[in-house]
Amino acid sequence: MLSQQTMNIIKSTAPVLEVHGVTITKTFYKNLFEAHPELLNIFNHTNQSKGRQQTALANTVYAAAVNIENLEAILPVVHQIGQKHRSLGILPEHYPIVGQFLLAAIKEVLGDAATDEILGAWGEAYGVIADAFIQTEEVLYQEAEQKDGGYRGFKPFKVTKKVVENELITSFYLVPADGAALPEYLPGQYISVQVNIPGHPYTHNRQYSLSQAYNGQEYRISVKAEKQATPAGVVSNYLHANLNVGDELMVSVPAGDFVYNTAKGTPVTFLAAGVGATPLVAMYQAAVKENDAKVKFIHSASHIPLHPFERELLGIAFPSKNATYVPVTTAASGHIDQDFLAAQVDLTGEVYLCGPVGFMEAMIQHLTALGMSKENIHFEFFGPAMAL
Repeated sequence: MLSQQTMNIIKSTAPVLEVHGVTITKTFYKNLFEAHPELLNIFNHTNQSKGRQQTALANTVYAAAVNIENLEAILPVVHQIGQKHRSLGILPEHYPIVGQFLLAAIKEVLGDAATDEILGAWGEAYGVIADAFIQTEEVLYQEAEQKDGGYRGFKPFKVTKKVVENELITSFYLVPADGAALPEYLPGQYISVQVNIPGHPYTHNRQYSLSQAYNGQEYRISVKAEKQATPAGVVSNYLHANLNVGDELMVSVPAGDFVYNTAKGTPVTFLAAGVGATPLVAMYQAAVKENDAKVKFIHSASHIPLHPFERELLGIAFPSKNATYVPVTTAASGHIDQDFLAAQVDLTGEVYLCGPVGFMEAMIQHLTALGMSKENIHFEFFGPAMAL
C-alpha cells in the first residue's frame, strides 16, 4: 500500500505527465535499448519507429497517476497489457530494468523539477504497479500452461496450408510441430509469432488475430502484406514471400481480452474495415452458431477485390435465418457514414468493431451520436492500446 503522502505527490505530477509524457517515454526507450539491446528481441520494432509504443506507455503512466488512489480502476488495462506481455514472453526480471530507466528518463526530461521526493514517490508507485503486472501475468502464464496442449513462451508450429485471400492478404494454417493438442482459444484472440529474418540482428515479434473459430485442428492467421518501407512491412512481407507449407513458425498460446461475449438473444453487429475483419470472422462464426438473435457482419473496404473473406462469410450467413453479411465498398464515399449505420445497425444490441484507428474513431462517434451506449461498443487496436 502507498502512503497518502506518496499518492498526493504522484497526483501532483499528473499535469506534467500529460504534457511531457511522450517525451519521457521516447527518452526511456532510447536509453533502454542503448543499454539493453537484447530487449529488441521482444519489442515490436514497427511500433517503436511509429511512436505507438511510446504513446501507449505515456497513456498508461498518466492513467496510473490520475488513478493512484484507486488503482483498481486501471486493472482492466493491466489485464489487457498483461495478455500482450504473456504472449510475448515478458518476465518478472524485466520490470526492475524498466523501472530504472523510466525514473532516469523522468529526471532527464524534467531536470530539477524532478526532485528526489518526486522520484522517490514514483519509484515506490512503480514497484506497486509492477507487482500488479507480474502477478497478473503469472496467472496468465499458468492459464496458458494448464490448457490441453498448453505451454509457456513459444514453440514451433508447422504450416499445413497457405491460401491467398486477395491481392494483399494471405492465410496461413498452423499445427503444433510436435503433434500435441491444439490449445483452445476464444473467438477474437490472437497469437504472437517469432520470426528471425536473414540480415536482421534481432528477432521480430508480431501478433496476429486468429481468423477462424477454434476447431481443434489448426490455427489460422490472415496476414496483410504492408506495402510500406521497413520496418512496417518487414515481417508481413517476409511471411508472404518465404513461409510455405512444411515450414515452421514459433507461436505462443493464444491471448487477448477482445473476445465475443454477447448474451444469447441480444442482436449483434460486427463492423470491420480492411484486415480488421480477421478477429471478427471468428466471432461471427461463433455468434451465428450460438446466438438466436439477429447477427450482422458489415465489412468496409476501399475496393471490391479487398473483401478477403466474402465467400466464407456468405457461406456462414446463408444457412442461417438470422445472419446477414453486408460488404461495403468505400472508394467513392471514403467512409461509412452515420446514416448508413442508422439503417444497418440494431442500436439496442452490441457492436464489435475493428479496423484502422481513424475508422474506429468515426464509427464510435457515429454510434454514440445515434444513442448507442459506449458499454455496448467493443473494439480492439492492432498494436499498443492507445486512447481513442
